[in-house]
Amino acid sequence: MSTGSTLSALELVLAFANTHADAGDRVERFTDTEGLTGWLGEVAWSGAEPARTVTDSDVVEARELRDALVTVLLSHSNDPATSDPAVRSAEAILERAGDKCPVAVRLSGAEARLGPGCGGVAGAFAGVLAAATELALSGQWARIKACRNEPCHFAFFDRSKNTSAGYCSTQCSSQASMRAYRARKKETLAKSSPSATTTE
Repeated sequence: MSTGSTLSALELVLAFANTHADAGDRVERFTDTEGLTGWLGEVAWSGAEPARTVTDSDVVEARELRDALVTVLLSHSNDPATSDPAVRSAEAILERAGDKCPVAVRLSGAEARLGPGCGGVAGAFAGVLAAATELALSGQWARIKACRNEPCHFAFFDRSKNTSAGYCSTQCSSQASMRAYRARKKETLAKSSPSATTTE
């Protein structure tokens, strides 16, 4: 597949999805034109135009597309906090992005390749969508997930046999379990407190 990057389809999707900040060391990559240009350079985007052509609107679109992608990946993780309306809204954003620069098919006697049908920043976004499409066609799309532990939401490839992983690490799983336990305990205490009872 030719997405315009030297990365594999999986690597490109994960690299794009994991540009958002978390509560740890990961920082927001798409804060300005310099940040987006830097990311394009890191993934060796061959179709990227010079930095001066990366605009503020490109940065806004990059964040919107990235956040929509993460929302869909959270749905793959069966994240209870990700609602169906949120997923539908994210899917609409991804569809609009695809309309701006459609994925092109490159067919030869030896192979079939997917890639962006245009260049520049729009082509870079289309390259991410082409990579996601390649993963879907190969049956791997459901295994691309985002960690349910907020605010981690780190995108990862689920290698479990039954595709049941919902967290990127045991640390995130433990944090989420402890948070849920504390919430249940707080709810139980609130229900059993004198103020929660009524008198005739």
